[in-house]
Amino acid sequence: MNNTFEIFNIKSINLKNELFAGLTVAMTMIPESLSFAILAGLPPLTGLYAAFLMGLITSVLGGRPGMVSGGAGATVVVLMALAASHGIDYLFAAVVLAGLLQFLVGLFKWGKFVRLIPQPVMYGFLNGLAIIIFMAQVVQFKVNTGQGAEWMSGSTLYIMGGLTLLTMLIVIGFPRITKAVPASLIAILVVFGLVSLLGIDTKKVVDIASVSGTLPHLYLPHVPLSWETLQLIFPYSLVMAGVGLVESLLTLNMVDEITASKGNANRESMAQGIANTINGFFGGMGGCAMVAQTLVNLNAGARTRLSSFIGAMTILVIILVGAPFIEQIPMAALVGVMMMVAIGTFQWVSLRIVNKFPKSDIFVGIIVAGITVVLHNLALAVLIGVVVSALVFAWDNAKRIRARKYLDAEGIKHYEIYGPLFFGSTANFLDKFDVLEDPERVILDFKESRVVDMSAVDALNKITERYAAQGKKIELWHLSEDCRSLLKNAAGIVKVNIMEDPTYRVMPGK
Repeated sequence: MNNTFEIFNIKSINLKNELFAGLTVAMTMIPESLSFAILAGLPPLTGLYAAFLMGLITSVLGGRPGMVSGGAGATVVVLMALAASHGIDYLFAAVVLAGLLQFLVGLFKWGKFVRLIPQPVMYGFLNGLAIIIFMAQVVQFKVNTGQGAEWMSGSTLYIMGGLTLLTMLIVIGFPRITKAVPASLIAILVVFGLVSLLGIDTKKVVDIASVSGTLPHLYLPHVPLSWETLQLIFPYSLVMAGVGLVESLLTLNMVDEITASKGNANRESMAQGIANTINGFFGGMGGCAMVAQTLVNLNAGARTRLSSFIGAMTILVIILVGAPFIEQIPMAALVGVMMMVAIGTFQWVSLRIVNKFPKSDIFVGIIVAGITVVLHNLALAVLIGVVVSALVFAWDNAKRIRARKYLDAEGIKHYEIYGPLFFGSTANFLDKFDVLEDPERVILDFKESRVVDMSAVDALNKITERYAAQGKKIELWHLSEDCRSLLKNAAGIVKVNIMEDPTYRVMPGK
């Protein structure tokens, strides 16, 4: 793992790539953070403070260089109902508690369990997220009127659409000229310059909200320190912590694949927790890793912590002094960049090889993508995907248990078991035996099998009792050490006859 302070190791860093990537990330993060804050009914600056604090803390303490964190909609959407019913102070308190929960996950090294997420779930997650990112940009083609938000029409729509298309074309074509400067940053600057020079009337960042403010300051949430408060905020905090960690650790896995390196999931979990806890005490709405901005960062050539650190500091400078400039950036430029990110996020390979996937994997991918798009609940989508994948796996393995049967020269019946014996395969296992017709001595050989769980132990107890009821004896051979331990722990509940494994001696050479 890279050292925490590698951002100061100038010799090993491509400063140009990191600087341009950080600036581009900041440009794309500002409107998104503002939009999510406004969507949740919060002051716009809570979104910018979250982008700054999450980005700064995770860039230094996080477990994945190159990853960008900020005020993500996936987490704040969870807290919208709490803020609407009880006020913003309860939201801040919930963010603090969510941060503490995330820190504990990392401290107890539970972050590694994200590795259990199957590839179809990853495909579904990324495809659903790509659709969400794209649809969030489509919403920017609305304008606020006295009666609410309405879709653009006429020249306003044509201008916005044309500038967005121009941005996308620059992002696609500029890398063919040079990759020295991120194409997304060039696209933003070109469209900004075009609109400014020609005086084109189009939607700008200032039309969403003002981005000027002061340094975030310590703010203790005004909530009663009582058991009732904890009961109220804990469910919200638990869901937010889960959503934030799932999105952050999936993003970490994605960066691992792109960069052919390995991040530290537990360290990232603790960093996310610290960042969210500080968010709650400094007026930020909280957040997690941001897939879109991380992809922007990587596509711009960033590979270290410096780019996300620069991005966070750029957001702070903009809050303090740069707001008049940033507020004039056309939304079409940012929309175009984010649409290209959405297109790049979508796993097109999953469509090309869909006919080569098992039907169960296709089903899982569609389910995960659908829940992600419809409910915007990434944690629920991934959880359901993992559960369905586990059930499919269990069903497939349950059908694979087999038994080779034969009588030896002494008239002893042997059952050589193949495949794992666990809760899903116990029914098939018990059907393999002919208790009434078998001889008085029967041997179960587990050389090619394994006793996995208590359901398997119970199945062994049942088959032993069936043979005992007929006055017959059954023995277990070739049990692995962990299987023996499992049976030993259940000794007070079940009675099985374990035969010491035969020892095969080799005659010494003369």
